[in-house]
Amino acid sequence: MSVVGFDLGNESCVVAVARQRGIDVVLNDESKGETPAIVCFGETQRFLGTAGAASSMMNPKNTISQIKRLIGRQFSDPELQRDLKVLPFTVTEGPDGFPLIHAWYLGESRTFTPTQLLVMVLSDMKSMAEKNLNAAVVDCCIGIPVYFTDLQRRAVLDAATIAGLHPLRLFHETTATALAYGIYKTDLPENDQLNVAFVDIGHASMQVCIAGFKKDQLKILANSFDRSLGGRDFDEALFQYFAAKFKEKYKIDVYQNARACLRLRTACEKLKRVLSANPEAPLNMECLMEEKDVRGFIKREHFEKISIPILKRVRKPLEKALSEAGLTVKNIHSVEVVGSGSHIPAIIRILTEFFGKKPRRTTNASECVAKGCALECAILSPTFKVREFQVNESFPFPIALSWKGAAPDAQQSTIVFPKGNPIPSIKALAFYRSGTFTLDVQYADNSELQAPAKISSYTIGPFQSTQSEWVNVMVKVCLNLHGIVSIDSATTFEKEKVEVPVAKEANKTKKTNIHVVERIYGGMCLADVQKATEEEFEMAVQDRVMEETKDKKNAVEAYVYDMRNKLRGKYQEFVTDPEREGLTAKLQEVEDWLYEDGANKTKGVYVAKLEELKKQGDPIEGRYKKYIENDNFLEGQDGVDSGTVERVAESHAPTVEPSTSQLGVPHRGLPRDWTEGDYLVSLYPDGSASMRLGAQEEIRLTPRTLFAEVREEHKAILSNIFELWPSTFVRLVGASSISKKLALDSLVSFVEVLENMSLPRATPGDFDSARPGLEALTHFRLEVDWLRKRLDQMALLLELPVARDELEKVGKEIEEMEEVVRRLKDKKEGLMQRVSELESASSGGFDMSSHVGQGLRG
Repeated sequence: MSVVGFDLGNESCVVAVARQRGIDVVLNDESKGETPAIVCFGETQRFLGTAGAASSMMNPKNTISQIKRLIGRQFSDPELQRDLKVLPFTVTEGPDGFPLIHAWYLGESRTFTPTQLLVMVLSDMKSMAEKNLNAAVVDCCIGIPVYFTDLQRRAVLDAATIAGLHPLRLFHETTATALAYGIYKTDLPENDQLNVAFVDIGHASMQVCIAGFKKDQLKILANSFDRSLGGRDFDEALFQYFAAKFKEKYKIDVYQNARACLRLRTACEKLKRVLSANPEAPLNMECLMEEKDVRGFIKREHFEKISIPILKRVRKPLEKALSEAGLTVKNIHSVEVVGSGSHIPAIIRILTEFFGKKPRRTTNASECVAKGCALECAILSPTFKVREFQVNESFPFPIALSWKGAAPDAQQSTIVFPKGNPIPSIKALAFYRSGTFTLDVQYADNSELQAPAKISSYTIGPFQSTQSEWVNVMVKVCLNLHGIVSIDSATTFEKEKVEVPVAKEANKTKKTNIHVVERIYGGMCLADVQKATEEEFEMAVQDRVMEETKDKKNAVEAYVYDMRNKLRGKYQEFVTDPEREGLTAKLQEVEDWLYEDGANKTKGVYVAKLEELKKQGDPIEGRYKKYIENDNFLEGQDGVDSGTVERVAESHAPTVEPSTSQLGVPHRGLPRDWTEGDYLVSLYPDGSASMRLGAQEEIRLTPRTLFAEVREEHKAILSNIFELWPSTFVRLVGASSISKKLALDSLVSFVEVLENMSLPRATPGDFDSARPGLEALTHFRLEVDWLRKRLDQMALLLELPVARDELEKVGKEIEEMEEVVRRLKDKKEGLMQRVSELESASSGGFDMSSHVGQGLRG
């Protein structure tokens, strides 16, 4: 079960996940914790997050940002109208009075609601979390500003539902920051409350929270805010300053060019950060507009001067928060500052002057909200065991219930949830009614909200009384964890007389549930949610198809460049000239196609094109891989020193010309007069023998190409010698113990010779040099000759290279083999001496020397 926290910022978003070892922030594709809250609509797909930000400069009118400022607000909202003046995309009023965003998508003009755009942002964040956790993400906790209205909160819940999420709680951002700060504190007092002020100056708003901490708990004492005071307002001050300067100096009006506006705003945002750490900063931009390069300069002192109207508004939320908490600055233990706009030195000075103490940065300014949300999700989740820490949240607005009074035009109301009411909370109200009636949920004071007072209406009924015309109706009003007010149920209460065995009557209360019909002003109905879910699914499928198509196209392009480089590099010795020429031409053809007719094809076309290339390239790659496999095998052989391996790897074996020499006495069913060509014909009756005979003229491979196969053949011959040598020798010289010992000694000597001449310590040329020594073991001359011939044939069959000119490179190995031959001759003389001794010791024995002499002469 997932435990995830989402921080929905106006400029960027942060995702945090809870693990057994703690809370981690999820990094995006650029290895950053903050992901732009941007949706960019392209011709064929959407670009979300970092991809959307990368496309924004080239496509500003279809790049939607600051979605948080649009969600759940009516088009006529004065604050929204001010925001729309600086946004590059088109927004119009929809039929329901809410904004519609226009964008060019899939070759047509489309309109999207702010909720749909928030779905796209949440879907991107969800996919990031799923990739990090390698599991599906459903349960989560989403951070929202404390000033979000009921309609905005419902819009966030609708967006989460469409995105496939199940929020356990909508958590106030300031409370999340307080939780992330306090849960790790081990020195909190048990009795005396520790009061901490949290000041969050984000991209678009300022929020202030006064929280009281005790051991294992926190209580929100007060909240205040300014919905239009954030880092972007300082960016706008710089933008307006430089826009005026450039108009005066360079005669260009950036307001007339959407791309120039976006570039200058981005540059001003970076300039603000530079001024936070430096007393002055330049602003240089190339080709801002009309191919004009612009230069500017500003000092921090002047920046603060043009920002005075904004800075004056900072104190008001601070004063209000202290007042509502019933505290003075002396009661504040410390001040914690967070948010992207909190790095401006002028703001830090104001906070220091107001509280009389310098603000701290105990928590990470950009990650604290996401981490606090993840912690709250872990607290609410049954799958995580978290340290006991109680969070006493408060609601920032007073909520009232109104209904029609006795008089026809009379309207009565009562405040059910006053400002600062704990979250969650349930209230019960009693009404004396004769039939169906309506209750309206509304804000008792909406002066701070700039939103409609009425939230929702609830029709209660119909119902009937069995005893009288009027009936007592109990209504339960709920303020849930999300900060959303609703009427959950309504029940009638009637007293009934019940006869009992005793001599008096008892009263029993009869409860009857009443049907409640809800109407939300501005919310999405179930049909709208279902339709939006289907549309989001279709767009997600389109995005996935386009990403897969792009990946396949990139795979074709990468194969072209990679194979071309390999043909000139490590594949050079594994390909024939015709193969190289044919594949190179094909690669060039495909490259030209990619940048012309193949620029915008379907996924299947790119897959087919890649397979077409691999049909020519895979055989070459297979030869190289086989070489590497056998190379690794050779490196792991015992008794082979690394120097020998390197020498063999760098040298080529001498050629083995097709020979007309005889293979000798019939062996293993081969005729005496067969040549190598005859042998190949017998092995390959399909007619490919001539092709294999000529293969060595076309392909140059090192002696290690298929060494494992040669080694297995060699092992089989050695095994045959081990089985035949002792019995044959005993049959020739007798069954005495001396003869057996002689047989074993001779066998050891013979095996030693063979081992010294086996690959990789020797090449076919070395066997030719060692032939005189091998003939010393006369009886097994045929067997040894078979081994030599078989190795020659293997060299041919394995397509070893023609490398006579490189024979000098193996001269050292040949010298070593000549030494082996000399030792072999010494062993032969010893053998002849022992045979003579046997002949003299045994009358009528077998004339071994004569036999050996004949063998040598033969």
